[in-house]
This record gives sequence, C-alpha cells and structure tokens, in this order.
Amino acid sequence: MLFRRSLILLFIGLILGIAVNYLTGPSIETFGTDFLPPAPETTSLRISGMYSDETDYSLIDTEMERFMSNWELSGASLALARDGKLVYAKGYGYADSQAEEEVEPYHLFRVASISKLITATGIMKLAEEGLLSLDDRVFGPDGILRQEPYTNYRDKRVEDIEVRHLLNHSGGWTNRWGDPMFMPTVVAKKLGKDLPVSDEDIISFMLDKRLHFKPGGMSSYSNLGYVILGKVIEQVSNQSYEDYIKGSVLFPLGIYDMQLGNSHLDQLNPLEVRYYEPFDSNLTSDYSIAEQMVPRVYGGNDIRTLGAAGGWIASSTDLMKFMLAIDGNPVPADIISPESVKLMTTPIEPGYHPYGWRGVQAGERYRTGTLAGTSTLMVNRDDGISYVVLFNSSTWKGPKLANDIRRMMHKGIAKTNEWAEFDLVSE
Repeated sequence: MLFRRSLILLFIGLILGIAVNYLTGPSIETFGTDFLPPAPETTSLRISGMYSDETDYSLIDTEMERFMSNWELSGASLALARDGKLVYAKGYGYADSQAEEEVEPYHLFRVASISKLITATGIMKLAEEGLLSLDDRVFGPDGILRQEPYTNYRDKRVEDIEVRHLLNHSGGWTNRWGDPMFMPTVVAKKLGKDLPVSDEDIISFMLDKRLHFKPGGMSSYSNLGYVILGKVIEQVSNQSYEDYIKGSVLFPLGIYDMQLGNSHLDQLNPLEVRYYEPFDSNLTSDYSIAEQMVPRVYGGNDIRTLGAAGGWIASSTDLMKFMLAIDGNPVPADIISPESVKLMTTPIEPGYHPYGWRGVQAGERYRTGTLAGTSTLMVNRDDGISYVVLFNSSTWKGPKLANDIRRMMHKGIAKTNEWAEFDLVSE
C-alpha cells in the first residue's frame, strides 16, 4: 500500500514538473555551448489574444479591420510594445479560412525578408565573438568561402567582396536580368542539373557571371548577397545556418518556435497559417518539378533555399522579442553590443542600405518582407513604440503594401492615448 502511494506521488510530481516547465521554459542561465533545448512544442511562450482583452486598443483594431477588409486579407497577427514591454498581442481574421480557424498571436507566418535582419544579427554576433571581421574577404584565396564550389568565378573583382558589402547590398550584383533566387529552371538549365537546385548551385551560377559594379561602389538590393552570408555563417561557426541562429541568437532570448519554413502545403508547421494570393493569381511551375503547376504560395518559391534571405517563419510576439533585443535600449537587454546596434542602424552614406534593416530614417527603423501569400512589417520607433504586423495574404501591390501598412498603424497608434503598463511576456 505504501509503495503504491509512493508511485502515485511520484507520478503527480512528474506531471507538475512538466507543467511548470511548459509555463516557464528554461532560464537563459541554463544555456551553454552544448545546450539542447526541449522540443519547441513544449517550451514556447504562446500568447493568446485573450491576454489583451482587458485593454482598450479599439482604435488600432478598427484601423486593422478596415485595412484587411479594403485589401481582402485573410488573416493577421499584431504585436505592439511600448518602452520595451509587450503591451498588446492579437490575431485578426483566419489562419485557415476554409477551416474557419482564427489567428492567434502564437501562429507562425512566413516572414520573408525580415529574415535578413535575423541573418545580419547572426553576422554581428560572430564579429563580436572574434570569429570574423566585417572587413574579411568572402571569396578568393584569402576569403572565408575559399573552398569548392566557390573557387570558380569569372570576374576577378569577386575577390574584393567583403562581409560588410553583403550586409549593405553592395556586393556587386543587381537584378538587371532577374533575381536568381527565383529562377530555378534557368539555373538548372545553365548548370546542366535537374531540379531542384540548391543555394550552392545558385551561387555558382552567379559566380560564373560578371559583376554589375565594383564591390562597395553602390548599393543594390540583393537576396543573393544574404544567401551568401548564410554560407559565411556556416563556414565560420562550423554549424548549419539555422542551428547557429537558433543557438546563438534565438534560444538565449527564449524564442523556440522560429525556424526555417518549407514550401508545400503538406510541409507546413502545425502552428503555421495557410497562405493566400489575390483571387486572379495564375498557377506557376513547381520549383522542384518544372512540369508540375502549383499555386505560387505552395511550391512556386523554394522557401528553404531562400533561407538566410527570406526563409524564416515566426510569430509576431517572438519577432517582437527579437526586435527589442537589437534596438539599443537597456530594457530588455540586447543580444548584441551598442557598437553593433549602431553599425546596423547607421547607413554608410546616402543611398546605401543599412545592415539587415530595410530602412533607417529619423525617428524609426523598419524591416519589410514580401512573398506570394505573405506581407510583413516590423517597426522600431524612437518614441518607445514598436510593432510587428504579419499578414498571410499578398496583394497586387506587392512590396509597396508595406507603406500602406505603416500609415495604417501610425494612424491607429496616434489615436491611442492610454497604454497598458504590464508586460504580456512576464504576466
């Protein structure tokens, strides 16, 4: 009888222990070089929209709902912070319109080019650790990527490309003949390979062409440059790109659900939303099987290969935690140094992109992201207000929709006079 009672007590203790770990997750202090986090589905802080119900942000809600209706957007997730505190998190519309599943703040969205800000942060971490310098050459005999398949290049100027050139889009490539990250059939034909092509294949394809300008001579937006930065991270860290970012950037912040996404519907994460294009969108060739026609949102783009340039999936609340950790403010503590923050938020000169961010202007920094079925925006303002907006729909306006999103959010924020004092992350 005593033995039986002991077993029951032991079982109850185990259940309570699991419950506590689910609610709190591991502390930052437990992380070491050999740390393996628990399974993401048991550790992430999953904030529900119900936590924001007691606060009146109806004016922001009104603007968001009107915006979604005007642009026929299926679902959205919003995270809003003030003075380093997450004060509002809410989902709008549907994560899956067919199943009538409503969006919650914990749902994962493709974040497209917001991925570049994540990659740039990883590079700055490696620089702070002394594992690379922003002045390091990327290619050539003395370059970081001096091994196969990066040793064959047509233009000698490739050897002058430095890490910082890739960060601010001045590596020497333009999209004059199209973006190679979205030209799998062309790359495969040129290299004499079958689909799907890898990121290494695409890099090799571009190294076989002449640069469009001298490295550092101007700035031209380049997805390719950030894919190459992903390879730099792998070479220097001796880890996969995803593993390094998770272990050195995300896990220390208590972020466990963010990960590289996949392309096809049957590959989506269980917490991931469904994606929607404009109703008049045409089918396109599958990135892996040219003869197979698919919706662009499910196979038209190779999300995994976009990787460091556009492959991450994340919730709005986790992205907010990440942004607040690179904003230069003391609360919460940053994951990178003040010097790194300054480098990332100060363009070298007019006309050059900042490191990772899409734009830096008086009063704010912003990062946009656009793919078929995806429209995203994150903004960090000098007045202490930051926000992340994720949509699981795209429009005919493409990347230009971000300007409308920003105007909509600023209008709603300007009308809000009272702000919550609590922090949803710590509640």
